[in-house]
Amino acid sequence: MIDQLAPDLIIGNKEENYQEGIEALAQKYPVWMSDILTLEDSLQMMAWVGEITNTATKAQELVSQLQEHFLQLHPISPRIRTAYFIWRKPYMAVGGENFIDHVLARCGLENVVADMPRYPVITPELLQERAPQLILLSSEPYPFQERHLAEFQQICPDALVKVVDGEMFSWYGSRLLHSVPYLQDLLRQVQQDLPPQ
Repeated sequence: MIDQLAPDLIIGNKEENYQEGIEALAQKYPVWMSDILTLEDSLQMMAWVGEITNTATKAQELVSQLQEHFLQLHPISPRIRTAYFIWRKPYMAVGGENFIDHVLARCGLENVVADMPRYPVITPELLQERAPQLILLSSEPYPFQERHLAEFQQICPDALVKVVDGEMFSWYGSRLLHSVPYLQDLLRQVQQDLPPQ
């Protein structure tokens, strides 16, 4: 399929693409790879892609907009102990060293498994031990829904459990233009709904 398209450039991401596939493509086509761990990484990626695609001016406008948007994000204080889940059966959460963990920190949400690998499997016992005040269930890659709230509430009855739009936490391109209003509204809801500790 890619050979039929005969691309002038292939843009990949270290987390989303497997190394062998990218190495094979790089033998035939120019390949540019990103590795996004922070907001700053994503902005740099946009600037670089703008340079190599001759759209630098448009890319810089986007970067400036996003910088301005994120200046308007006011984190919760004091920080709230949080677990962010991306998968079910087995339960998988967001650990440290990834973009979602960075966004959580910018929101004032302290990732209770930030000391673990990027996407660790979490047992109910470990979740109870880490005692999050807030549990966020992402809409992707596993499509958590309202019907899943009860099973996490049973594990951590004192925690606030919410389903969130995973795109707003993890899509590090132009979709970030929609993230700050969403995240700020979510933080307001959390502050209103969080049970007293």
